[in-house]
Amino acid sequence: QVQLAESGGGLVQAGGSLRLSCAASGSISSIYAMGWYRHAPGKQRELVASITSGGTTNYADSVKGRFTISRDNAKNTEYLKMNSLKPEDTAVYYCTAKSHNGIAWSDYWGQGAQVTVSS
Repeated sequence: QVQLAESGGGLVQAGGSLRLSCAASGSISSIYAMGWYRHAPGKQRELVASITSGGTTNYADSVKGRFTISRDNAKNTEYLKMNSLKPEDTAVYYCTAKSHNGIAWSDYWGQGAQVTVSS
C-alpha cells in the first residue's frame, strides 16, 4: 500500500515558478512509476508528466521545456518544478503512483493541490 501527500500549491503570477512536492509512504519499493495529472474546470484530466523507477521521464506537449519532474529516492519524494507558468496552467494537480505487489497493479492518488496562475 502507498500513501501520497502533496504540498506546494498556491498562487503565482504568469512567468513565475512553483514547485510541487509529493511524499510517498508505505510500500515504496513497489512503486513502478510516479507522475502528475492536472484537472481544470471544463477540461479533461491531463497527464502532465511521469517518471519511472528507472528515471525515464515523459511530458505533455503543453509543458515541455517548462516543467521538470524528478524524484529524490532518499526522501521518497516526487517533485514537479514548474517554470514560465501561464494562466492556462491553472488547475488542480494530483500526484499519482503506480505500484505492483508481485500479484497485481495498483494506482494511488494524492489529495490534489490547487495551482493558480494570474495574468
